[in-house]
Amino acid sequence: MPDTGLHDSELLPLRPQKAICMKVSGFTFIRNAEIYDYPVVEAIRSILPVCDEFVVAVGKSDDATLELIAAIDPSKIRIIETIWDDSLREGGRVLAVETDKAFQAISADTDWAFYIQGDEVMHEKYLAPVKNAMLKWKDHLEVDGLLFDYLHFYGSYDYVGTASHWYPHEIRIVRNLKTIYSFRDAQGFRKAENQKLRVKPADAFMYHYGWVKDPQAMQRKQENFNKLWHPDQWIEKNVAKADEFDYSGITALRLFDETHPAVMLDRIQRKNWKFDFDISYSNMSIKDRLKLFLRKYLGIETGYRNYIKI
Repeated sequence: MPDTGLHDSELLPLRPQKAICMKVSGFTFIRNAEIYDYPVVEAIRSILPVCDEFVVAVGKSDDATLELIAAIDPSKIRIIETIWDDSLREGGRVLAVETDKAFQAISADTDWAFYIQGDEVMHEKYLAPVKNAMLKWKDHLEVDGLLFDYLHFYGSYDYVGTASHWYPHEIRIVRNLKTIYSFRDAQGFRKAENQKLRVKPADAFMYHYGWVKDPQAMQRKQENFNKLWHPDQWIEKNVAKADEFDYSGITALRLFDETHPAVMLDRIQRKNWKFDFDISYSNMSIKDRLKLFLRKYLGIETGYRNYIKI
């Protein structure tokens, strides 16, 4: 060892690197998860490893949803029991109200709030990238949230929607600021006086399974869920009465050739219906084809964006 001219007693000790402290709270809402076959347990479990706590607003249900949620992880899960205002039948507003109940209940010392809906699941391969993104932008207060890419499954676990009406991105992680609130039908968030959130990428995909259910469960969901947007007269006119949902009315799909989240494998193995689609078929309009071309090859987003990328 070279002579530094200093005795051992004079050497300064190495300073240990300061660990970055960060608290993450998951939050969601749910009602009648069993009746409408929501993969909400899988949804919560998929992001639970990066959450220090998880608040679930459980609406008064006609099944065992409350017991289902309570059994997930009592050490992290905190339940608030709610009653939905079923009179809010315009634009899915009640979904945002229930989202806000869960968001307002997270701990005050939380840095990031991780939102997931009852039919969304994150693959475990994204746990590390998402945590790194939260750490990276934690002290950059100009960043309000993190933006996820989306895969929308349809009909079965083998197909993904490709038409332009499927939203490609959405905010799922927001700062714990009480000026932030759920927007419209709870698809995204706004802050203060209707301002869009400024976001950075989460470097992850969210897998949306809302259109993959037993056809009977899907039909029940369609008949009930539309009541959150429309009056009874509209439903009578536009929602077909049937025992099973008809999955055939779709414009374009592609095969999914990757792996599903591990938490979904048991559910996928229990699938008991058949859906096949000719992926060479497409009923997309010229306008939709142009939008997809611009997005895929030029990175140009032409659709509605409820956020500001910075």
